[in-house]
Formats: sequence, structure tokens, C-alpha cells
Amino acid sequence: MWWRKKNEHKAKDFDEEDFKELQRLHIVLGRRIDSPFAGEYRSAFRGQGMEFEDVRPYVPGDEIRRIDWNVTARVGTPYIKEFRESRELSLILVLDVSASMRFGQEREKRKQMARVAGALAYSAIRSGDRVGLLRFSDHIELWLPPKKSRGHVWKIIQESFRFSGEGKGSDLLQVRAHLQRVLKRRAVVCFLSDFLLSGIDDLRILKKKHDLHAFLFSDKAEQSLKGMGLCRIQDMESGRQVLVDSSAVKQRWGVEERVGLLRQSGILTSTLDTGEDPLPQLLAHFRKRRFG
Repeated sequence: MWWRKKNEHKAKDFDEEDFKELQRLHIVLGRRIDSPFAGEYRSAFRGQGMEFEDVRPYVPGDEIRRIDWNVTARVGTPYIKEFRESRELSLILVLDVSASMRFGQEREKRKQMARVAGALAYSAIRSGDRVGLLRFSDHIELWLPPKKSRGHVWKIIQESFRFSGEGKGSDLLQVRAHLQRVLKRRAVVCFLSDFLLSGIDDLRILKKKHDLHAFLFSDKAEQSLKGMGLCRIQDMESGRQVLVDSSAVKQRWGVEERVGLLRQSGILTSTLDTGEDPLPQLLAHFRKRRFG
């Protein structure tokens, strides 16, 4: 396979489990990111406009406004202008690699996030789009400017699995400032996170120029706090153990509450469960984007 020859020597950069997951992901994406899936992506994220492609003879039913009057006058019979979509689209994947993304009963959030990032990157490259990656925690850990090549997609998938977990929290203010600085043209920006963070309102500034999407990763165990009363939990970001009122935690950080904050900021949001196949959930998001 094309990626093995170029990248097997990089296996040492990952633990054995992650490298096996990378191998499985390559096989899964190769089989499942087929034309219908990529077509749904392409329909959901349209390009920046239409550009002239050619002319052809008029046939009954064609729109009169598309007649090319210059060609028609020259040849003596009606001709129609044909256009094609001008993609010129950049997809930016913004990945939260803070410690809370290590949580998950069946699959860690970070691994589900890597699968989704890979599927989006594959879909983009098969649609002729550029793909970039920003990885963040309490600081910007990595920025890969958008490019259009299979090798670049592989690098993005690799970097989606590279997870230090050293960041203490997540800083969306730095993310917003960085994207404002480096993105000169309109882009599709997909945030992949559990959104156990502050600063969501600050993304409204990016919404003025870019097409924003949020994929919120959740685990069923997070919902089990409901009704437990006072309990002792460990903060994965700081490592501290604290005594909390589970009802108060849910009221502030429940999935519905986080989704509500994102939607109030005008961001199209989908919740992805760590225990479920993410590809049908991605398709549902594409269709939600397409049909509103």
C-alpha cells in the first residue's frame, strides 16, 4: 500500500496499539470512503462559485439566460454556456488533544476523533480540496497549512494519532487568533473536541468569515453521573481529585448544554458517541448541512 512504503519507518513514533489502529484505519477508509460518501461530502461543502467551462448547442428546456449570444450570432444557431463548480476549498481540521480526550470506555475519544479526522481528510482529497490541520491543547501544538496531496493526508492522519496529553486544558482563544492570522480566504473549519472548555462564544468572530462545524465527542459513562449526588472525581486536565455535586456538573457540562452553547454561536453541531461507528454519524452531518 502507498502509505506503508513511505511511512512504516515511522512506526516507532507511536505505541504498538496506535500503530495497529493506523493500519486498520487505512484499510477501513480505503474501503468505506467510496464515491457515494465522498459525494455527500462534496454536496455538503460546496466550492466558492461557478466558472465557465464550455459552450454547447441549445436544446429545448435549457434556460434562456444561459445562451451565449456572441457564439449564437457567429454560428447562426443558439449555443448555451456551461459552467462547473469552482472548488478552491480548504478544509481545516481543528483537533483538541487535551487530557480529557483520553477518556472513553469502549474507545478513547482521541481515537474516535482520529478516525473522524481521517474520514474527513480522505473525503476532502477525493473531492479535490485542500486539507489543513491544527492540533491544540492549552497552546497550539501543531499547524499544517492546507495542501492537496495524498501524502499530506497521510501526514494529517498520523498527526491525528500523535497525542502527548500533556496540555493542561484547552485554549480556544489561541485557536481563534491563530486561524484569523493564517486563513486569508474563506474555509470550512471543523472543530473536533469534547468541548469541555471555555471560550466557545469567541468562535462567533470566526463564523463571520468561515463555515464552522463542531463534532462533539461524548462517552456514555459521562452521562452516568446523573443522579449520583456527591461524588469524588478526577480532573483529567489537572490530575486533581475533587468532590462535586453530580447534578451541578451535569447542568454546566452535560452534552446537551455543550451542544446548546455551540448552536447558540451559530455552529452546525453533531454529537459523536465513542461507542458507535462514526461514519454514519458523519453522513448524517453532511446531510444536515446540505438540507438544513
